[in-house]
Amino acid sequence: MTTLHRITLHRMTLHSITLHSMTVRFVFLSTLSALTALAALAPFTAAQTRPQPAATHKAAGAAHPAASVKVSPSPLHFDDVTHAAGIDFHLTCGSTPQGKEGKQYIMDSMCGGVAVFDYDHDGWMDIFLVNGSTLADMRAHKCNPSKLYRNNHDGSFTDVTKKAGLEHCRWGFGVAIGDYDNDGWDDLYITNLDGGTLYRNNGNGTFSDVTAKAQVDDAGSWGTSVSFGDYDNDGFLDLYVTNYVDLDLNHLPPFGQGKFCSYRGIPVSCGPRGLKGSRDRLYHNNGDGTFSDVTEKLGIDPDGYFGLGMIWLDYDNDGCLDLYVADDSSPSQLYHNKCKDGFHGFEEVGVETGLAYSADGREQAGMGVDSADFDHDGWLDIAKINFSDDTNNLYRNDGHGGFEDVAGATAFGPVSAPFLGFGVKFADFDNDGWDDVFVANGHVNPQVDHYSFGVSYAERPLVFHSLGRPAGAAGGHASQSSGTLPVFEEVGLAAGPAVAAKHVARGLASADFWNRGETDLLMTVLDGSPILLRNGTLGRRTASQPEHHWVSIQAVGTKSNRNGYGARVDLLAGGEHRIGEIRGGSSFLSSSDPRLHFGLGNIAKVERVTIRWPSGRSESWSGIAADQVVLLREGTGHPVAATTAPVASH
Repeated sequence: MTTLHRITLHRMTLHSITLHSMTVRFVFLSTLSALTALAALAPFTAAQTRPQPAATHKAAGAAHPAASVKVSPSPLHFDDVTHAAGIDFHLTCGSTPQGKEGKQYIMDSMCGGVAVFDYDHDGWMDIFLVNGSTLADMRAHKCNPSKLYRNNHDGSFTDVTKKAGLEHCRWGFGVAIGDYDNDGWDDLYITNLDGGTLYRNNGNGTFSDVTAKAQVDDAGSWGTSVSFGDYDNDGFLDLYVTNYVDLDLNHLPPFGQGKFCSYRGIPVSCGPRGLKGSRDRLYHNNGDGTFSDVTEKLGIDPDGYFGLGMIWLDYDNDGCLDLYVADDSSPSQLYHNKCKDGFHGFEEVGVETGLAYSADGREQAGMGVDSADFDHDGWLDIAKINFSDDTNNLYRNDGHGGFEDVAGATAFGPVSAPFLGFGVKFADFDNDGWDDVFVANGHVNPQVDHYSFGVSYAERPLVFHSLGRPAGAAGGHASQSSGTLPVFEEVGLAAGPAVAAKHVARGLASADFWNRGETDLLMTVLDGSPILLRNGTLGRRTASQPEHHWVSIQAVGTKSNRNGYGARVDLLAGGEHRIGEIRGGSSFLSSSDPRLHFGLGNIAKVERVTIRWPSGRSESWSGIAADQVVLLREGTGHPVAATTAPVASH
């Protein structure tokens, strides 16, 4: 996954123009970040050309306790409550990690989707865990069922899979949540090794497979991340399916045999290079329970890149959803929605905006992706997680149609170099008003445990606590050169035993499972149990520390799609504006709590919430008390003049 791929002359020319426009300071910071990363890699870079067997062979895939090192106290804390909550699930995914040929094929390392949604409308977030399979089980028609867990409102969950008709016995990967038919009940789409499955929520606790009727089977494709979004603002959710590689299951590439079947000189499973990429699919909702495949018509993914992560977001704040796809070992893609005076298609602008390659022009192995306004300037930024031996990206939106990677300047990138990341979520875990970041890590090659590379198969998560804007920095549009960017501190080793331990993690979703105003996490683990992490941060605060407040926005569309996906929320609290966007799918293979959470710090009242709906309507609600989930229905607020310009912090 880390071998450089030859870039076409056209893309190289465009990228050279982009690089030429970078400032000297940005180049300096990028170089500094790279040197910092190399320093972190020093213990194992010498072993790249000649792998050295480890002195002690560890059991591949097992969770390892964190190294015994002295760490500073963390402002964030999470507790593993999986067993106490009644979650009993084992993620099956291909061949086992044990032995010299553990995880024989590329699909054996990529499972782990998770969705969080309120399937029964009781106001509490439920859980759906996607299961995989093995080649032997598929051929024997043996079922490894996915599972639906109902939230019991008391910290526990009940397995209702059979009752709901959601056992789903295919080799599954990703999952998306959305009310595609606007009947008020959230439906569910699963990507599989051999196509997709759409389950319609019947509104009585059961689901029905309507894939054939809806015409969204993604026939024969290996789908990964998937998400609903209304790209043409017609009030119905469309569907984007990210596809990875084309596989012939009867003629799979043999383990360790071939140019693209080794990692640092050791035999591993083959791909994705050397395999044929699979074209992504975009399905337009016809509004009658069916979809039309508009992939060809709209020029989506014509080169069939290796797609893994994706997210709908309105990056240029024009009121229409754009689409960012994190590709593996190929350029990532940003589809700009040309929606002035109606929908006029997409244009792919990844190179021009600085989102296609690394700062030095390399294709990266992108995995998970998420978006938030981490610097409070009124524009949505993007975090993208990459393969090991590379750093993760934190793309700051410059407000002029472009992005710059500030992973080095914010201390987000350098520490990530030895880690292989998948799931990623922005969330304000301590409700101080600034978004933190959680990254789920785990290698794809268990063979690394048998060599002294300085990397391991199981890896600990990375937890980035935002320190906010530097003292004395003014509000408004922060810039890298002005030194007003928020900076992160990585606190994972001190954020609780479950976080400090090593896992082969994949999917990651965030939710307030206990409806108490704290964002919890659910992380899936390859060939193991998921980990439900209850956020215990606020409960550990002392009496001398000020109380941190919060508010969560549940948006319900009427003229817009029922989920309100794509709605832009502007919150005014304490004289400062904050923005967010209603969405479901992001991270890797996963879908999170659709309620938009804002930490408020010591502010106990929200002056105003303004929503610009996908329909074009803008309205506001005033005087909202903190520490509650607020349901805001389209058409019930005070109308305000529509605007496409973001409101920066003051």
